[in-house]
Amino acid sequence: MPTKLIQLNFFENASCGNASCAGQWKNPQDQSFTKDRAQYYVSLAKLAEKGKITSIFFTDGYGEHEVFEQSAAADFMGGGHVGKLDPVVFVAPMALATKSVGIVVTGSSSYLNGRIGWNVVTSFSDSGAKAMGLDEVIPHDERYERAGEFMDILYQLWEGSWEDGAQVFDVQRDMAYDPKKIHKVTHKGKYYKLQAYHQTHPSPQRTPVIFQAGASSAGMAFAGKHAEALFVAGPTPEVVKNQVQTVRAEADRQGRDGSKIKFFVGILPVLGRTMEEARTKYETAVNNVHAVGGMARFSGFTNLDLSVYPPDEPFVFKGERSEASIHGTIKNINAVMGDEDDRPWTPRRLGERMSFGGTGCTPVGTPKMVADVMERWMKEADVDGFNILQYLSPSSYEDVVELLVPELQRRGIYWEDYPVPGGTLRENMFKWDVGESIGVSAWDCRANGFEKLRGGEE
Repeated sequence: MPTKLIQLNFFENASCGNASCAGQWKNPQDQSFTKDRAQYYVSLAKLAEKGKITSIFFTDGYGEHEVFEQSAAADFMGGGHVGKLDPVVFVAPMALATKSVGIVVTGSSSYLNGRIGWNVVTSFSDSGAKAMGLDEVIPHDERYERAGEFMDILYQLWEGSWEDGAQVFDVQRDMAYDPKKIHKVTHKGKYYKLQAYHQTHPSPQRTPVIFQAGASSAGMAFAGKHAEALFVAGPTPEVVKNQVQTVRAEADRQGRDGSKIKFFVGILPVLGRTMEEARTKYETAVNNVHAVGGMARFSGFTNLDLSVYPPDEPFVFKGERSEASIHGTIKNINAVMGDEDDRPWTPRRLGERMSFGGTGCTPVGTPKMVADVMERWMKEADVDGFNILQYLSPSSYEDVVELLVPELQRRGIYWEDYPVPGGTLRENMFKWDVGESIGVSAWDCRANGFEKLRGGEE
């Protein structure tokens, strides 16, 4: 059996701050305050391509957390995922500066050269709903029902509106686009209706690579039908493996090949050339965490206001779910609080944890030590790679490219170059040549995470 290669994504957010590590702006080395300028993202894309990173994964959201103290003040003070810019604005300059690295942007289905992926989310917060003109968030399972219908419309537009060869620019026939090959899509469903042509001719991928991150029952069912790749999170391989197995089984149940879905687990590595250097970096980062900002993040994710509890007294988290909470995060928080050391969990300790990597894995050590951790996760959790979180911009990612990638390559578990240099994200993520005929239909290829066959049998 061939060696399963690790794939890496950079986990980023288009705002002057850090979505996962509130407070690290206090370190003079941190350059996250420059993230409102295109040059930051151009440099990031070039660094990612140097390290043969599969994609840059942009998290995003609407509104601010307003559960803690019924205000967004703590979120603003912590400097987490606030001051948001639209990551789509930066896609073009990033793509022009590189040839192969993919770019994945997050977009909500509840409101709303082929190297693009779409992380489909349904939005969970009341503040986000109010920012979009609603009084409160749409109920949890209904959001996924709406998302399923939304995806059905998009597939019709991406796959069925424009045939290959519709763009002709034929002087002899006096024809720019062949109207016989362009079709109006008509949809009338429970939540949406549409009569329209797709706006433009298809990209090389037609459908962008579909990412998803839901860990609730409804979210995993949605992923089983639609996702080609998932961002997963959890404190241990055992916790993550359960989600991986559930989604793969759901995909199989729906007639897909669940083994083809890619899973990327979030990880926040603190790398040093020596253990002493890594430990010093970690201690500095811990000293810079913004505990109150982390408490606000916890409150926003769980819809539980931590400000009403004494910050330094033991706190029991019941893990109750609501329509305005992230069900998967609640599950992971319960796992963290149940599996770690015997020190009592207080609101402040939770805030410190949530402001430095949250509920995910945070290995501290040399490249060899971190690579060992990654190999263990690959084997025990059945994941395909990692979404790399950063704590300092951009030096955390520089450490990954300069220190970690060479160690993974030395072990023969990370590619020396992109499988298809200059190719689409789907080609490189799934290491498959679009020119290769494999005897299956185009939609079968797409549904199982492969690029559409060009010139093959439909």
